[in-house]
Amino acid sequence: MKRQTLKYLLASASMAFSISVCAQRVDYSVVSVPEESGNQFIRITSDADCVCMPIVKRGAGGQIDWLTNRILDTSVDGTHIAYLSARNATTNIFIKDLSRQGSSIQRTNRSAVLDFAYSPDGKYICFSETRGATNQIFQTDARNGYVCKQITSGSQDYSPVYSADMTQIFFARQEMRSVSIWSYNIGNNFLSTFSGGFNPFPVKDASAYVCARRNAMGRSEIWKIDYRTGTEECIVSDPARSFTTPAISPDGQWIVFVGSSRIAAGQMSYMNTDIFVARLDGTGLAQITYHAADDISPVWSRDGRYIYFISQRGSATGTANIWRINFNY
Repeated sequence: MKRQTLKYLLASASMAFSISVCAQRVDYSVVSVPEESGNQFIRITSDADCVCMPIVKRGAGGQIDWLTNRILDTSVDGTHIAYLSARNATTNIFIKDLSRQGSSIQRTNRSAVLDFAYSPDGKYICFSETRGATNQIFQTDARNGYVCKQITSGSQDYSPVYSADMTQIFFARQEMRSVSIWSYNIGNNFLSTFSGGFNPFPVKDASAYVCARRNAMGRSEIWKIDYRTGTEECIVSDPARSFTTPAISPDGQWIVFVGSSRIAAGQMSYMNTDIFVARLDGTGLAQITYHAADDISPVWSRDGRYIYFISQRGSATGTANIWRINFNY
């Protein structure tokens, strides 16, 4: 996987997360493939919801790169799912009731929201937005109004997520060609920097987070970082794959994340993005989706029984929607 700079992230946002086109012909209309037998796929949204599809960029020699930011999250009570929608040349957060069909409610009124996360108490949403040459972190009410509090400014920040105790907001900051994990202290407004990496996700009841980090070969791995002791542990790595966007299950036992895989059928062969899981210590690595469409941006249901993700599967036109798969491990 090529080094992904924030310049590429910003370009992706300005293109409204449009779908990349493979040189090979893909039958997106198929809902599932034989390798996925035993799993039940449920489509959550419709084409009218205009769900954003993160750009997946394929290059010569089997190279693949993708926008790693989280653009899905479930409400704390598990009754709603929030997602990014591209409408009227803007990208904003919309919220859909999971218990019934119907339209979604717009939650932000911005120009180019890039990613977001609910607070642990469900009262707030933190998000990043592209503004000119910078990318900044904001906080807004999760249920009412459009008033936003600006958290960072003048930098290139993204992937915000709250700590479990809501004392901090972790995020990734791009500086030149390096990316590192920072935090914003909600109580005193202080900023701190911890380690290299991106896509931070806090470990519950621990002074640690998991994140993605690129190795010397340019491939992404999943790491666990204890930011108090400084202990750093690589927990998921593969010389032939890249892994990004880790999210820890509600019971703290599993991680779901995006990984690269190779699709090969007859004369067709190309790199793809699929959903993987592993235990928090890195054992039990398993690939759970195999569709020729790109599966990306996974999040857990609040009860840990399901995984939600974005995919063009099930659409003859390759339109992205939110899908749900049961978690059988």
